[in-house]
Parts: sequence; C-alpha cells; structure tokens
Amino acid sequence: MSRAPTTAMVLAAGLGTRMRPLTDDRPKALVEVGGRALIDHVLDRLADAGVEKAVVNVHWFADRLEGHLNSRDRGPEVVISDERAELLETGGGLKKAHALLGDDPVFVANIDSIWIDRGDALADLVRLWNPDTMDAALLLARREGSIGFEGDGDFFLAEDGRLTFRGDAPSAPFAYMGVHITQPGYADDGPDGPFSLSPLWRRSAAEGRLFGCVLDGDWMHVGDPGARDEAEARLGEAA
Repeated sequence: MSRAPTTAMVLAAGLGTRMRPLTDDRPKALVEVGGRALIDHVLDRLADAGVEKAVVNVHWFADRLEGHLNSRDRGPEVVISDERAELLETGGGLKKAHALLGDDPVFVANIDSIWIDRGDALADLVRLWNPDTMDAALLLARREGSIGFEGDGDFFLAEDGRLTFRGDAPSAPFAYMGVHITQPGYADDGPDGPFSLSPLWRRSAAEGRLFGCVLDGDWMHVGDPGARDEAEARLGEAA
C-alpha cells in the first residue's frame, strides 16, 4: 500500500463568480455550509487523513482568507501560495506551489466539495495510488444522487481503475469530485501563467496513466447558493 501523502495543495484562489452574492464580501472558501467554512470542511478532512501541511493558494479577498486560516485551532499547518497578482487556475496554481509542496506525492483538493462518507474515501484513494503506473489518482462520484452537479459526467472507469474521458459519448457515469493525488511537479511543464490541469489529465489518460476510485457516500458540489442550501439541508438530515 502506498504511504498516505502528508502534504496537500488546497485550491482556494478562485473568484467564486457563480456563488454570488455570497462571495461579494468574502472568498468562496469562506462561504459557510452547516456552520463551517468550506475550507474548514476540506482542511479537517485532510487532517483526519494524516496531512500535516497544506499549501493554500489565495487571490480573491486574500487577506480575509489568510486571517481565517491563522485563526484555526487544529492542523494541518497552512502555508500560503500567494496569487494576488495573477489568478493561475488549477495547473498554474500547482506549478507555482511546487517549491512549497516538496517532492513527495500530494493530495490536491478543491474547496467546493463536501461529502458524507460511508467508507473512507481518502484512504481508498491512497490505496489506489501507485506512482510507478499512474500520473494522478482521482476521487470520483456517481452522477446520480449527487447534489449540485448538473453536468453529463466526466469519466468512464475500467475494472483496473484506469479512466477515459467521456469524449463524444452523451454521458458518462462518473464525475471528478475535487480531490486527487499526484506528484507535486506534475504541472511543471505547463505554460507560464494561468492554465488548467484538464489538458494534462487528458494526456495522461491517453497514455493509460490516469486512474480513479469511486466515493462510497454522498457528494455535494457547492458551486452556487442553491447548491449550498441543498448541501446544508443534506448535512442536517445526516446529523
């Protein structure tokens, strides 16, 4: 079994445009669901999985987010990757943060995913991860029953865990749910400035080096105020 990453990259620099008006005075990371900021849901999950250091990128209302992170009373240790000057997207953010992340495999996590776990999703992802055979291991959710996800799905999943993109198919059964494991240098060959991880994943998938496993639980993609309200109601039902 692979050793669980002890470092994570938390992607918290987005503008949160779809979350307005809730992001008129705060970053999306500080929108609350169930009485806790989105970023606290993510950092607490990572801490429970053994993460000791989280590199968090900041841009929109960066000072307010930094202040909140400084006030947390539990791990992981937070290191800031400052994107105030330019928002770098997922790939550019990972590339910029590489020096802060070290050289061992890392979790990379969005801040707009909350889930109710019937198993142990992050441990399943760690068990799947094998740097010899894969570039990235993605945590997936079934489209059916997910809250806040309205797309046609992202991936097909083979029996051995290999992922292929939906391509021209009208739909695919699985969506990326916002957490993956990769090498911290995975995006180093990307262009200068902002770029997405998606083209890198497509290249890895074409080479048979993109893998995934499926959450046993309920996924909530908190992308807009309506989804936030639905997620809050679902958490209340599960409490």
